[in-house]
Amino acid sequence: MAYLFTSESVSEGHPDKVADQISDALLDNFLAFDPESKVACETLVTTGQVVLAGEVKSETYLDVQEIARKVINKIGYTKGEYQFSGDSCGVISLIHEQSQDINQGVDRATKEEQGAGDQGMMFGYATNETENYMPLALDISHKILQVLAELRRENKEITYLRPDAKSQVTIEYSDDNKPKRIDAIVVSTQHDDFDADDEKMLAKIKNDIITILIPRVKKLFPAHVQALFNDDIAYHINPTGKFVIGGPHGDTGLTGRKIIVDTYGGKGAHGGGAFSGKDPSKVDRSAAYASRHIAKNLVAAGVATEVLVQVSYAIGVVEPTSIFIDTYGTSTLELTDGEIAKKVSEIFDMRPAAIEERLKLRNPIYLETAAYGHMGKAPETITKIFESPYSGKVEKEVELFTWEKLDFVDAVKTAFNM
Repeated sequence: MAYLFTSESVSEGHPDKVADQISDALLDNFLAFDPESKVACETLVTTGQVVLAGEVKSETYLDVQEIARKVINKIGYTKGEYQFSGDSCGVISLIHEQSQDINQGVDRATKEEQGAGDQGMMFGYATNETENYMPLALDISHKILQVLAELRRENKEITYLRPDAKSQVTIEYSDDNKPKRIDAIVVSTQHDDFDADDEKMLAKIKNDIITILIPRVKKLFPAHVQALFNDDIAYHINPTGKFVIGGPHGDTGLTGRKIIVDTYGGKGAHGGGAFSGKDPSKVDRSAAYASRHIAKNLVAAGVATEVLVQVSYAIGVVEPTSIFIDTYGTSTLELTDGEIAKKVSEIFDMRPAAIEERLKLRNPIYLETAAYGHMGKAPETITKIFESPYSGKVEKEVELFTWEKLDFVDAVKTAFNM
């Protein structure tokens, strides 16, 4: 029997994502000036206020208030009527030094023997239903909000948009798990109060989303995905009514509250650990990236059409306590999932230091991950510039989204005699 599956996304202006981006901007600045920094930064944003907290061990010192303000302004919170602006909000820093009890479990005499920064389990997932090996409903949800942000910044075709927004996409699947059609699209976008007649204002917003935004989103996908857009889609545009009060003024935001948006939109699984604000010694982050890297390369190599990877750790222990593979019955090999997992452990070194080195994680690459998903984006090399009143100016060439590379496909094929 056909079934429906739904995923959601949130914009860069959503309060929780504002918090994530500030936390990752702080992490990037610490790593830019001291690559060995140990960082766990949490952010809270609310009406006119930002609170920074967490633990840091670093040789550098930062103007954390200025970094937070720059992030907020870049997102688009620049006007007084938003009740939250990078130029006027208060920024309180409660960041302190990392506990030595935690640090002693991570640092070792040699880098290779670095222990895991925490216990827990992390998951990676990949599917061949999209070109970037991501679940389709989530991929479309992200694209809707990325294009919405483009329209907001262009300020031409749609001139009333504010930074806060959410999207949701429901797809109908066939019995053999193939996408058949888009069943429903939900978009809630913050906006200016541009018309005294609420019904007229909401009608214009709905029309603009359906006739301007959605066609631009549709064009981003290949023909077989474009075919899923149809005349019978149920659109729910700002379904609660007008959405003028939003952002941190409308809803308090916290780091780490959008972990499903950050990963696979409800497909696969999640170990529960958030990513943003954590340096790569925290396996919550680095092992989740490494697990995605494994899953994507397995699917790209043709081992299966859908793969879930789980890895687990004990704090301070070098080797993972387990590696688990689930191919959901889609494996093309005459091997059990347990046998595939054993081979995977031989191909991919999952010690924390090895993950850091393989994926080049001790670089300032994290702000770019903090909105529209940590997975599914194209790897690229860029130059980033960091300035500090205490440490001067640093220019770094870095590789973004290294865990999205298909650089182990040949090794996988060789290991499995494919």
